[in-house]
Amino acid sequence: MSRVNTVLGPVPAEELGVVAVHEHVGYGMPGSELDTRWWKTPEQRYEETVPKLRTFHEYGGGTFVDATGICNGRDVDYYKSLSAKTGVHIVACTGFVGGDTALPFFARASVDYLFRQFVHEITVGIAGTGARAGVIKVGVSRGGRMTDLDKRIYRAAARAALSTGVPILTHLAIDAENAVDIFEQEGLPLDRVLFGHVDDGVNAGKTRDTWIIEQGGRLGFDTFGYETELEDPPFWARPRKERLDHFLRFVKGGHADKVLASADANCSPLGWPGVKGHTVNYIFEVLIPDLRDNGVDEATITKLFVDNPADFLTIRS
Repeated sequence: MSRVNTVLGPVPAEELGVVAVHEHVGYGMPGSELDTRWWKTPEQRYEETVPKLRTFHEYGGGTFVDATGICNGRDVDYYKSLSAKTGVHIVACTGFVGGDTALPFFARASVDYLFRQFVHEITVGIAGTGARAGVIKVGVSRGGRMTDLDKRIYRAAARAALSTGVPILTHLAIDAENAVDIFEQEGLPLDRVLFGHVDDGVNAGKTRDTWIIEQGGRLGFDTFGYETELEDPPFWARPRKERLDHFLRFVKGGHADKVLASADANCSPLGWPGVKGHTVNYIFEVLIPDLRDNGVDEATITKLFVDNPADFLTIRS
């Protein structure tokens, strides 16, 4: 039977339901938990987070993939509690958002050391919690080109994905040529990689999205809701219609089986204010109605939010 690692244990992929494939319970840069300006008590974090996840579950959401990674506020015991309270499956990740978010201890690590770190978190558990990671996070550091550390992380992730069967999710899809080269050198099938943030307002024009699909990769349109129409939009915002049209070009252009969507929202951001009003529930409140209004049928919507994520997250032996 197909299975996916969640923080409360493996579950059959068929039970994931609607999946938000790239989200954050709480994301922050290393040390953000020490910043008194944005510091939050556990009670405050629960107050912000539980209603969002409960609403997600009430809408029909089944699984929330937390793409936070090592050094950026990952708290797996907290995730376990949230999952038990809300009924939402939570998938935690190993890996890093990017080499520039890795603390010096990891920044000096070899490919083999990083590989063993990732494999341990996938097969044994994260930080003594017993909860196993279900996806590996990798990313391109600020500047838009992979650093040497990024390349070591990507290579270690490819080896860990092959060893354990879990997939890889990337932060940004820019510099995809280097990524694809590493994955192909390591023998990792590219359908095990979701190239994320192809739709963000900063990098969409620089991302070789069609080329990635031609190589066999998957595309993550996962910054839905970060719109220039917001009262105080973030720098990576994009006009709502422009992003939707970008997504629809692939959905209606014969690639519906290769694309996934999410909101990349923070339930309770760490060390920064977050984006007011933006939550994972944008998927149900805006995105899915927009897709229906633009002629996307229910079978395709199910493929995008149920079938594709289940296939992607399934552990491959």
